[in-house]
Amino acid sequence: MKVTVVGAGNVGATAAECIARMDIVAEVVLIDIVEGLPQGKALDMQEAAPIHLFDTRVTGTNDYADTAGSDICVITAGLARKPGMSRDDLLAKNAAIVKSVTDQFAAKSPNAIIIVVSNPLDVMTYVSYMASGFPSQRVMGMAGVLDTARYRAFLSMELGVSVKDIQALLMGGHGDTMVPLPTYTTIGGIPLPQLLSREKIDAIVDRTKFGGGEIVKLMGTSAWYAPGAAAAQMVEAIVKDSGRVLPCAVWLSGQYGHDGIFMGAPVRLGRNGVEEIIEVELSGDEQALLDQSAQHVRDNIAKLQELQKA
Repeated sequence: MKVTVVGAGNVGATAAECIARMDIVAEVVLIDIVEGLPQGKALDMQEAAPIHLFDTRVTGTNDYADTAGSDICVITAGLARKPGMSRDDLLAKNAAIVKSVTDQFAAKSPNAIIIVVSNPLDVMTYVSYMASGFPSQRVMGMAGVLDTARYRAFLSMELGVSVKDIQALLMGGHGDTMVPLPTYTTIGGIPLPQLLSREKIDAIVDRTKFGGGEIVKLMGTSAWYAPGAAAAQMVEAIVKDSGRVLPCAVWLSGQYGHDGIFMGAPVRLGRNGVEEIIEVELSGDEQALLDQSAQHVRDNIAKLQELQKA
């Protein structure tokens, strides 16, 4: 199988390296508009193959012709967040970038699956979906895997337990309106509310919601290790046809009372992309938070459409 990663910045390069080290595909193609950048990073990764012992071929290019016949595309292209910027501030500029790269990639690989990482995530996934013309099950966004990882990491730090024993679910839009679900969080099978007070859980949920912003404030730019690894985990689930149940930004058509938007929900991933959107029972408060998150996504889509008219 062949995977293309669009964007050779920090997130794209990390995703490409993680996928290569998994040794599950024949080729990873790293593409970027900056001449020499994807070629250099790809060569550096290839030279690490004898150390990490993977046979995946990593190549870099500036030409979409080299991506032809890809099975999966990870789109990381776009501007990174700077201190004081929200994900929504990137709206118009990144929409133009994501549309352009989707148009070029889809023309060369019409049967591929697209995973969008660019921010603001839910709207950029919508942009890629509309530009590609692909069926909805073959376009998705990487959000919940990253957000759930942050949530689980913070829980591990608080409780002093292995991340391997933490299972969690998070839904909604990627950003400040995401909806972590403590009622579906377990530690070695033990419900989280039995181990932490409501106040502690709320504090961890709030830190998760602003986890990306916390890193931007510390470094002056967006995170890349966790986002790149999260995208790679989704690629692995698709390549292996494993049926992993992961939270992803997916096209809703009535699930959870919403349709016509991309938003985070638990899905079963496999060779065809989104094999199933899983509906779980939500409390009234949880549904209200999810509705609020969905409205924020709709507002951003409307904002983008207004900007495109101007």
